[in-house]
Parts: sequence; structure tokens; C-alpha cells
Amino acid sequence: MPLTKFNFKPGINKEETDYSNENGWVDGNLIRFRKGGVEKIGGWAKKSANIFFDTARALHSWISLGGFRYLGLGTTSKYYIDSGGNYNDITPIRATTTNGIVFSATNGSSLITATDSDHGAVVGDWVTIASAVSLGGVITAAVLNKEYQINGVATVNTFTFTATDSSGDAVTANSSDDDNGGSAADAVYQINSGLDVFVQSAGWGSGTWGAAGYGATASLADVGQLRLWTHDNFGENLIINPRAGSIYRWVENNGLSTRAVSLSGTSGANLVPTVGLQVITSETDRHLIVLGADPISGSARTGVVDPMLIAFSDSENELEFEPLSTNSAGSLRLSSGSLIVGGLKSRQEVLVWTDTSLYSMSFIGPPLIFAVNLINEGAGLIGPKAVVNAPNGVYFMSKNGFYLYNGAVQNLPCSVQDYVFSDLDLSQAYKCHIALNSEFSEVWFFYPSIEDDTNEISRYAIYNYEENSWSIGSLVRHAWLDAGIENKPIASGISSSTNYLYTHETGFNDDDSAMDGVFIESADIDIADGENFAFVKKVIPDVLFTSETGTSPIPAMNIVVKSRDFNNDSLTTNSTTQVTSTSTFSSLRARSRQLVLRFESDDDNTVDRKDYRWRLGSTRLDVQPSGRR
Repeated sequence: MPLTKFNFKPGINKEETDYSNENGWVDGNLIRFRKGGVEKIGGWAKKSANIFFDTARALHSWISLGGFRYLGLGTTSKYYIDSGGNYNDITPIRATTTNGIVFSATNGSSLITATDSDHGAVVGDWVTIASAVSLGGVITAAVLNKEYQINGVATVNTFTFTATDSSGDAVTANSSDDDNGGSAADAVYQINSGLDVFVQSAGWGSGTWGAAGYGATASLADVGQLRLWTHDNFGENLIINPRAGSIYRWVENNGLSTRAVSLSGTSGANLVPTVGLQVITSETDRHLIVLGADPISGSARTGVVDPMLIAFSDSENELEFEPLSTNSAGSLRLSSGSLIVGGLKSRQEVLVWTDTSLYSMSFIGPPLIFAVNLINEGAGLIGPKAVVNAPNGVYFMSKNGFYLYNGAVQNLPCSVQDYVFSDLDLSQAYKCHIALNSEFSEVWFFYPSIEDDTNEISRYAIYNYEENSWSIGSLVRHAWLDAGIENKPIASGISSSTNYLYTHETGFNDDDSAMDGVFIESADIDIADGENFAFVKKVIPDVLFTSETGTSPIPAMNIVVKSRDFNNDSLTTNSTTQVTSTSTFSSLRARSRQLVLRFESDDDNTVDRKDYRWRLGSTRLDVQPSGRR
């Protein structure tokens, strides 16, 4: 019998049955489709060995007029600016206590109880202690006088933290420290941390633990929200906003050792919104736009988010929000929907999504300043970060599908849509985010999976907008920033419970370890529509290996042949054969009505077989009919 060549169609298709998807792919992980073929994705490595505290769900980069590169990242409890691999803490200060905080310890415990009247802290907050004295034993002044993360809030007047030494190891109090009350000290409290899990903004249990009384309901407040930062530049300065929280400004000229401060409390500020859902700087007209701002009442802001109100500053002045005949400040309210979910600065317009609709906001000048047009109803935004600019338009994710906006809203045909949305954990939908990987013409849709049951981002779907193909996989990434100011894409992730930034599309491995679970699996293959059994004796691979470590050890791939006799039968693995860059053919034995081919990386850290990428060509099989029974 002649050899049979298999040229599979690009893209993974989970909308059809495995049998009907002839010459197609049905599953994969950590692969991409490029130039009609399939290959292993690029690797990643830590951007810096330095760590940051808590989950980072927002990244923003810019270059100052002086040529300094900055990367802002907002986490659950802090906001940092990365400059040269160092994470500079610019988290705003909420409150300060002078000579008013005392401490107590219990023998045999490293837990310190701090007493400070009406401290206003919640679990996860950070406090810096100064001017404390020794409790008399091992809980010395050096142990107390530093920054701590609060791990318990028993009352409105007390909180607890774990005492540590200079190395970060816990310090256990001895009898000399037992319940002596300490001495009056100073405390500087950073703004309340947010949640790392999304909860509804009303009803029992929706507030941050310890932030309110037992059984109390929560409102749309910054302490009861999944912590999602938005950020944008106003000139060289950085404007930051935790969703439903206050608006802050970091002044570049003041240096990285300074913190962001409240914009409404800045000298010269006039009716600046005190809270908001998102901040955006419009490009050409230079207005600071606040989505979900608090309205003006009399001569002040109410301090309560209006979820459909948009406020904008005077042009070139982020401190002036009072609407006057002499300026271009003002506000407007959207009508379609119940809540502004997110916005995006795009070409000549600002796009604003509610939970049900999409609006376009364009600068037109006095007297109206901005024109707002309803673009679409029925395609709201699933989460504030579920949108991205791409060369051919704006991609966004709704609760019922993927969309493209390029002047009009288009439903994006998707061969994995049912698979993704049936697995999507809607209770954590606000964590969904979309990433652009422009080098490979890809849009990555990251989402939390019901099957994984982690309450966290764990899977993705990739759309290649040049080749109109889809792929899927598993990868934990909380935020993503495309290459541009950064040379390669940057993403936030976690390793061994520690948070890092990773540089992607560098090398071919997982941070110098093997990239586990890389594979692509075909749909069912048969002969003459399965009338006869197929007998496979030989596979002739067509694989291009690209290696970073030369030819020793030789890169390898496993080809797995699976089989079943009928569509609803479970697949059985018949044969697994290893192929390398020097392999000519591999002998195997498999007999069935329907065959499946699976190609997977043969990474092996023991022999350093990890620094390579593979790309599939046209696989040939020695396959022949083998009777009907």
C-alpha cells in the first residue's frame, strides 16, 4: 500500500464531533497555529528575581521625557512601579497614627496584637510601624519597627500581625513579652486592600472579611471589590484608580521614593471625583475621564459611585472638574444598562461598555464637548479587563461570546466557543482579561475554569486574526502587556505561591524548566468511512526542531496512536513512538476502524531536553485496510 499523507487543517475545533471534524484538530495545549502549521509556543522567564506582594491584575508601561522606562503594576493590596527590575512601592497612604498604637504578645506565639482606636484597617492591609520599643523579650524594637501585612481584625480598635526578624522568619514571643502592653508608637496605614475573589456588591458576606459587622450588607465600595486597578498617564504623571475606590496621582518629578496621593486632595483640585470605576486620558483633547464617578451635590462630590455617570476634566488640567462656561469640564450619564463595566481608549474615540451595551465617546468641542453614541445593545463586557486593541480592531468578550469592533460590532466566529463558555466560571468573570501578542497576530482570552475549580485564571483561548484559527490551553496569567515599550510581552503569574512578572516569547521553556503538557491531538481518521479496519505499521514524521542548546541532547517528540471502533467508544492508546530530528521512520502497530494521532513534547529535565521548539509538517502513515471484523 502507498503511504498516506495527512495535512491537517489549522485550528482546534470543538464545535463538531471528533469524527465529523475530518483532517482537523480537536485538542491541544501550549501550541499555536502559524503559517498554516502547528508549533509549540514560545517560552517565558522571570523578568526579575524580585517579588511583589499579592496578585497583579493590571500592567501599564510608559517612557518619561527623560527616557526612563516605567512599568506600573497594581496588586490586590499595593501599587508598584517597576524600574530596572526593582518594585518601588507607591501605594497611597490612608491614615497616620502618632504616638497612639500599643502592642501585646502571648508567650509561645508569634502573633502580635496591636491596639489603635478606630484604625479602619481590613485583613490584607499594610501598616508601617515606627517609634515602638521592645516588649521586654525577643519582640524587640527592631522586630516591631517595620512594614507588616495585617492578618486579622478582631475589633475596630485592634488588629494582628505576625512578628518577623530581618530575614522574614517568624519570631516567637517568650515569657518576657507576655501581655505587657508595649509602648505608644506611630503607625502609617496604606489604603485598604481589595479582594482577590469577586463577590457581588450587595448581600450578606459580600464585604471584605472584618470590614463590617456580622451579617452586614456591602455596597459598591473599594473594600468590598475584587481589586482591579486602572491607570493612565497625564503627561509624565501617572493617574491610578482601584475600581470603586479613590483616584490618585503619582508625580514623576518627585521620584520613585514618593507615593501616589489623592487627586481630589491635591492643592488646586476643584470638584475632582473622589471615587470612580476607571480612569482614562483622552489622547488628542487631553481630558481626564472618570467612568462611574460620584456626582456633584451642591459644592462637593457625594463620595458614592454613580455606576452610569461619566465625568471629565477641563482640557490639559486633570485637577479641574467644575463645569464652567470658561472650560471644557463636564459630565454625562449613559442610559443603556445598569453599570459601566469598562472602557478603552481607541482610534479617535473612547469606547465604554456597560453590562449590556457598547458606547462610543468622541470629542466634538464646545458646547457639548463629547458626543456619545450607542453602538450596540446586547453585547456588554464580561469584565473590566476583557477588551484589547489590535491592529484590525478592538476585541472584547461578553458573557455569551467573543466580539470584534471595527466601526461596527461583529460576532467573532469561534470553533471553541461552546467549550470555553460551558467551562467559564461566571462567578469570577470579572477576572477575565484579553491579551494581545502582536508578534504572532494573536489575541489571548484568559478565563477562570469551572473544571479546574480554582476561582482563578487558569485557561485561555487564542485567536489568530491573520489566519482565522483558534487554539486552547492551560496557563495561569493574571495580567498581560504586549511588546512595545517592553521588548517582549510581559505577564504576571505565580510560582510556588510567589508572584512574579514573566517575559514571554523568550526561549522555549518554562522559566528554565520543561514546559509540561505540550500537545496537539487530531480528530478521528478512518479508511473508506470506517468500512474496513485500518492497520498502521509505520509513521514517517515531518517535524522541524529549533533548539537553543545545539544538538546534544537531541530534541524529541512523542507520536501517540490511539484507536476506537465506534464514535462513542473510549480511545485506547495503541502505540507511542519517539521521533527526533534524525529519525527517518518509526515502526508501530495499531489496528482499528478509527485512529487518532497525538503529537506531544518529550521534555525531560534529567537530560536537559527542554530548550527547543517543534513545528509539524505533513505526517505520513503506512496504513492499509485490514478486513471488516
